[in-house]
Amino acid sequence: MKLYAPWEKTFKKVATPFEHFLHAQTTTGIILMFMTLFALILANTPFAESYTGFFHTKIDFNVGEWKLSHSIHHWINDGLMAIFFFIIGLEIKREILIGELSNLKVAILPILAAIGGMVFPALIYISINLGGEGANGWGIPMATDIAFAISALVLLGKRVPPALVTFLVALAIVDDLGAVLVIALFYTEQINMLPLALAGGTFLIMVSLNRFGIHMILPYFIVGLLMWFFMLESGVHATIAGVIAAMAIPSKPKEAPVDFTRDARNLLDEYDSYPVATDHTMHERQKAILVNIGDRIDAVRTPSARLEHDLHLPVALVVIPLFALANAGISIDFNSMGTTIMEPVSLGIIAGLILGKVLGIFGVAWMAIKLKVATLPQGSSMSQIFGVAFLGGIGFTMSIFVADLAFIHSPELIFQAKVGVLIASLFAGLVGYFWLRFVGSSLKK
Repeated sequence: MKLYAPWEKTFKKVATPFEHFLHAQTTTGIILMFMTLFALILANTPFAESYTGFFHTKIDFNVGEWKLSHSIHHWINDGLMAIFFFIIGLEIKREILIGELSNLKVAILPILAAIGGMVFPALIYISINLGGEGANGWGIPMATDIAFAISALVLLGKRVPPALVTFLVALAIVDDLGAVLVIALFYTEQINMLPLALAGGTFLIMVSLNRFGIHMILPYFIVGLLMWFFMLESGVHATIAGVIAAMAIPSKPKEAPVDFTRDARNLLDEYDSYPVATDHTMHERQKAILVNIGDRIDAVRTPSARLEHDLHLPVALVVIPLFALANAGISIDFNSMGTTIMEPVSLGIIAGLILGKVLGIFGVAWMAIKLKVATLPQGSSMSQIFGVAFLGGIGFTMSIFVADLAFIHSPELIFQAKVGVLIASLFAGLVGYFWLRFVGSSLKK
């Protein structure tokens, strides 16, 4: 008998793209948790020096006199994470075009809650760090880690209604969009206009490819790679190229679904018209028909949907785990941990991710519902929204990413920020999970 992990059972009968998305995020969350623990173990063992030294190893690319040289840590954060941001861009685009954010009546609650969940944490952080050396870190507690948050909800199974999962997904997507804008607008030290203009030119080329109906992935990959390089040279964080490139990927199929159904049925009828050989080998014409059907399947699937589906696994198994391994390893001195937590940066992040997210998400949602601007997700309660608000306080991936940008010249402040993110994310995740598992469900009865 085949055994399944708990999250695999839930998705054994996955059918829709949205369910594929949830499955991918759940898998990412589980792997991310284990890799984070592994990074923490490495950073607090005799292997700590080798662990740190490895990620500071330089990797160079030389073509004549031209040279591109960065550490492994930098290649992960600026290179591989561009793929992660590309996925975010595809998710944002899907939600706006055909997802929860395409219907304003349904989208208004997660949109308002997400805005509240970004503004309140930033204000709380600023109030604690105003005028201090850590003031620039106000963007750190604004982010929600979609993988961890969704993993917690999915593992709750039938204890939470499907509409509540959809609410969290839409909220996290809006949150991701806000984080991308904050990174692009506020965490850029200096801008080199020529490379930025060239990056803009590559985007226009990708848009032109889209308008001319080109659905092959390779041209977009080549031009997108150039965009990433120009963005890297411009001073704007290179990962933003991933989001921008995603906006140019075609979201319309080459063949209409109704035409696909008709053509596929005709091809299958022709396939069945050939007698079955005694050794079960296929007729040459049947092989050609299968290839034709495969081509038509590709034509009816949009490039954006294909890329989002195909890239989720490598992002979940390679990109995000490597990011966690490179960034989550901090040396913990329990004797000074209390002092570190009380530092303004750590305290601001903890208060922002816990108190700020709850006030922002739950408070704004409650007000919007009371004012009849929005309605509760079907089958859910305000008590469950309160639990989701805590899950929104799991910052992790994006929060650590912003911390590296905010305090790029101060390893000490980065350390304090990471301590704050880890503690707040752990607390928010546990409280949110157990609230929804026990308190929220009992209050609903």
